Amino acid sequence: MKIKELRDMSSEHLALVLKDSREKLFRLRLQARMERLDSPSELRKNKQIIARVLTLQKERELAAAKNK
Repeated sequence: MKIKELRDMSSEHLALVLKDSREKLFRLRLQARMERLDSPSELRKNKQIIARVLTLQKERELAAAKNK
């Protein structure tokens, strides 16, 4: 997912994307331990999505605090 796509999402939808990405990363890590991954780059992609979502959530939190 691109950052632009994530910025257009609501906070609730971002939380859902974060949850799904964390679950997928967990499953990929288990799979990596048990057997060979089909595409090891999926681990990196999920980590990047998680980082982007957390960054956006923090930006929104700071913007909300600034507006108060």
